[in-house]
Amino acid sequence: MFFHIVLERNMQLHPRYFGRNLRDNLVSKLMKDVEGTCSGRHGFVVAVTGIENIGKGLIRDGTGFVTFPVKYQCVVFRPFKGEILEAVVTMVNKMGFFAEAGPVQIFVSNHLIPDDMEFQSGDIPNYTTSDGSVKIQKDSEVRLKIIGTRVDATEIFCIGTIKDDFLGVINDPTTV
Repeated sequence: MFFHIVLERNMQLHPRYFGRNLRDNLVSKLMKDVEGTCSGRHGFVVAVTGIENIGKGLIRDGTGFVTFPVKYQCVVFRPFKGEILEAVVTMVNKMGFFAEAGPVQIFVSNHLIPDDMEFQSGDIPNYTTSDGSVKIQKDSEVRLKIIGTRVDATEIFCIGTIKDDFLGVINDPTTV
């Protein structure tokens, strides 16, 4: 799920960036440092949407660097248990498959895949229904439900299932 939140960060800026463009340099450094990162508490920072406040800078002794407290608004992505997501399959093996929904990686165990689907090894490993009508392989788009998350300091891992109503393959790359 996506949230729009306010975060704070202390930004260090080298003296060569001081001058008329100080604010612009600070904002571009903030975007470069923060966008695409993950904090276990808030989730993945997708984009910085605005700057609320830039505090007074504090000169660091001996280096000339200045530390500015910056309060900014951003969009974050944080998956929750029970959430339905659409994801792209990245790897298939006999244990299940891995899929990615944006920056988060989701594992779906073979126990959480419908019973009528069986693993087929070969040059393109996949899970196929007995009649061959549905196939899950690399680059397939699937709709899945998150049944568990594990949050580390810098990463979020998820376990998903497609063993429920209206879940499973949305788009098969072989039919395109």
